[in-house]
Amino acid sequence: MTNLMPVLFVPHGGGPMPLLGEPNHRELTAFMRAIVTKLPHPKAILVITAHWEEDEASISSGPAPGMFYDYYGFPPESYQFKYPAPGNPELAQTIANLLTDHGIKSQLNPTRDFDHGTFVPLMLMYPQADIPVVQLSLINSLNPAAHIALGEALAPLREQGVLILGSGMSFHNMQAFFSHNPTTKGRSEQFDHWLTETLTSGEFSPDDQRLRLADWKNAPEGRFCHPREEHLLPLHVCFGAGIKATAKAHKVFSQFLFNTQISAFLWQ
Repeated sequence: MTNLMPVLFVPHGGGPMPLLGEPNHRELTAFMRAIVTKLPHPKAILVITAHWEEDEASISSGPAPGMFYDYYGFPPESYQFKYPAPGNPELAQTIANLLTDHGIKSQLNPTRDFDHGTFVPLMLMYPQADIPVVQLSLINSLNPAAHIALGEALAPLREQGVLILGSGMSFHNMQAFFSHNPTTKGRSEQFDHWLTETLTSGEFSPDDQRLRLADWKNAPEGRFCHPREEHLLPLHVCFGAGIKATAKAHKVFSQFLFNTQISAFLWQ
């Protein structure tokens, strides 16, 4: 299985802050710049982004996506970032075919531009912007089992040199990020420990891992850490894509961001 591309879930941080030198993001920024040294060079990148939801799985299929600055209230330079990586219409169609083969409805979107869930990590990881990039949306039902199934359908891409990159956050409670409540740190640690144990300990069979992730809301502090789960579900897709060939993930990053614990996971 050494010829398989890895599957990587990264926390992408707050808006464009990792690109602006924001002090709380220094460790995360350094991680995203360094992680590529541990990865084979991909032929293409598929990003499952927390910032795109549709009725059915949607795949960016344009040959030259532009920039979608889907944030507000940041300095003017935040709206000048460029990431001129090409799209890959052929890969987009391959993904659509894989989903169809697994009974999953999908649609191609030739006009979708790179949102910040995509361009923020990729500007740090692959600043040359010379690797084709395709984006995949979430399904707006936000059903965790459906997103695991989505990942399972995508698993053959690992044999084709495609890096599957989930871009979200392992903790995403916006009010908690900026609160001074002394319990927030510990509550985020409880969920992070549960997530780490589920994905990396080797104590659970793939079926047990699947059941635990599908029932993440009942994990310790699950709903506190994710009042809405769109930033967690890219991890479910990564799990589905990685689990058949890679029985457990490795935690490759874990630090505190605004007093909450965030982590990254790699299936390799």
